[in-house]
Amino acid sequence: MIAGRRILLIEDEFLVAAMLADVIESAGGQVTGRASTVAEGLDLAAQGGFDAAVLDWNLGGESGEQIARVLQANQISFVIATGYGSVSPEFADIGILSKPYSPAKLVQMLARLVG
Repeated sequence: MIAGRRILLIEDEFLVAAMLADVIESAGGQVTGRASTVAEGLDLAAQGGFDAAVLDWNLGGESGEQIARVLQANQISFVIATGYGSVSPEFADIGILSKPYSPAKLVQMLARLVG
C-alpha cells in the first residue's frame, strides 16, 4: 500500500502530527518531512522528493492554499486534512480527510495517491 513511500506531513498541532506519523509509519510509509507553519510547508514542498503529502488546511490560522499550489506545481499528490469540510474551489478535486481522522481512511487515501 504505502510501504516505502516518502510522505510529507504538514500539520500545526504537535499531537495530531505525531498521531498521523505513527499511522503512516505503522503502514510502512516514511515521514520524510514535517512542517507546522505555512513558511516551513512552502520550503519543504518546493524542495520536492516526496511521493505524497498530508496538508492541514488551517496552519495556525493561515490557509494551506499556497502550499497546495506548490505541491501541484511540483507534481506531488496530496490529501487535504481539515475540520471545516470544504476548501477553495480550485482544490475541489483533491481528496479531503475530515477531522477527526480515521487512521484507515488516511492510509487508504495515501495508497490511492501513490498506487
